Amino acid sequence: MGSFAARMMRNPLFSRVYEHAWRPVFTRGFSLGSPETADYDAALRAYLCRPGERMVLDIACGPGNYTRDIAAGLTGDGRVVGIDYSPPMLHTAVATNSIVRASYLRVDAHAIPFADNTFDEVICLAALYLIPDPLPVLDEMLRVARPGALLVVFTSVAGPVSTVPGVKTLAAIGGYRVFGRDEITGALRRGGAEHIEQTVIGEGQYVLAQAPGRH
Repeated sequence: MGSFAARMMRNPLFSRVYEHAWRPVFTRGFSLGSPETADYDAALRAYLCRPGERMVLDIACGPGNYTRDIAAGLTGDGRVVGIDYSPPMLHTAVATNSIVRASYLRVDAHAIPFADNTFDEVICLAALYLIPDPLPVLDEMLRVARPGALLVVFTSVAGPVSTVPGVKTLAAIGGYRVFGRDEITGALRRGGAEHIEQTVIGEGQYVLAQAPGRH
């Protein structure tokens, strides 16, 4: 059966309302009602969607809204690949966010079917906290990233709400993982990532890093 969160991600109705109804409310909840997460997200989206000829991997792309916007800015041989394990999410992505230079694949993020050093940017936004055994996904991000590639993660972090006794346990029962302050940055550092930058806003964190190998 899987966790409650996993069952929701496999629900066709949820996949259709996720990006425009559920995610904005949920994302604002990360910053405990302030606009900070939304503001950071807007700036990040603008950067990721800038014009250019890049290969981009969008891990756990959901219905493909980020994937589509990134693809719209790419030029030349640039391409973005959105991967997700949920068939309903991918069905919605293909139906509503298909565009030139965007592709969608059903993939387990623990075993990404691309060669080492393939992508110029690898992102995983608002998803890692729902993936079982999530830290190996960071290893896969590093593996498929080209030397010097940009890595971007947005996920949970222990904050004022999740550190209340019992809250973290209840979240885990529902399939939602609350990461410690140094879990994501530490895993990336052990994998060789460089120039790691962490921005914590309420219960969420943005982590930007550079894949190793370019000097």
